[in-house]
Amino acid sequence: MTLLNRRVVFVATIALALTLSETASAQFTTTSVGGDNTTASIQGTVDAFRTAIGGPVNGNTPGPLVGGRREINWDGAAATTATVSGSPFNGFRNIRGASFTTPGTGFLQTPLTAPELTDINPTYATEFSFFSPSRIFTSVGSNIMDVTFSIPGTNGATPATVGAFGAIFTGVDLADTTSVTFFDSDNNVLLNSFVPVGTVPNGSLSFFGATATGGEQVARVRITAGTNALGPDDNPANGIDIVATDDFIYSEPVAAVAVPEAGSLILAMPALLSIGFVLRRRSIQ
Repeated sequence: MTLLNRRVVFVATIALALTLSETASAQFTTTSVGGDNTTASIQGTVDAFRTAIGGPVNGNTPGPLVGGRREINWDGAAATTATVSGSPFNGFRNIRGASFTTPGTGFLQTPLTAPELTDINPTYATEFSFFSPSRIFTSVGSNIMDVTFSIPGTNGATPATVGAFGAIFTGVDLADTTSVTFFDSDNNVLLNSFVPVGTVPNGSLSFFGATATGGEQVARVRITAGTNALGPDDNPANGIDIVATDDFIYSEPVAAVAVPEAGSLILAMPALLSIGFVLRRRSIQ
């Protein structure tokens, strides 16, 4: 093989390697547990996830900050009444760098016995439990919600990504229905995992979290909670699982960094190979 032929092969190999490294780079360590209706049943797993992210808890401190984490427990100022919000819900956008949307009508932060919840279905007072007292969080009109991130203190003006995200769920009764999906800034799926089932039929608590190990940047998290939006009775025997959430925990949002798309690298390969072909023809002439 001549020196020029070796160069052609080298160019093609580099292009292919770049493409493969981009499409196979997403790596996460997951942490999950299904518990009963007590906080203690999942507390150790939640704390292990917090430790993996690291501290401190940055509260409402404006960013950008180096390290630490943000938490949302829906219980601000020891709230004991329900709060109804539309979509998008931006109550935590400026102070915690998280915004929420749903294909449904909005969101509900609610104690278990609040009429805003029990008027939808009175059985929900015992179907759910809280991890931190006393409010839980759920989308209304859809069982899907999306979480996006920005630098805290910028009111959404500076898009951001996170390297770790976890959430507490309540009422997970059916396997392989409640899921968490991570997306990058180009809407590519980085991770899709199911939340473990609880160990009791009513009010169970579950946790799922994942931490990037290869520098992955999570721009959006989609939560699919159970099989149906709030409304029907929870009836796992008939394939209906009604699920809500509680605390959200995520690493400090950092400014999004552009990463070359795998598709652009694939499109570039013919051009690289053409250059090599032209060079080879010149050497023959």
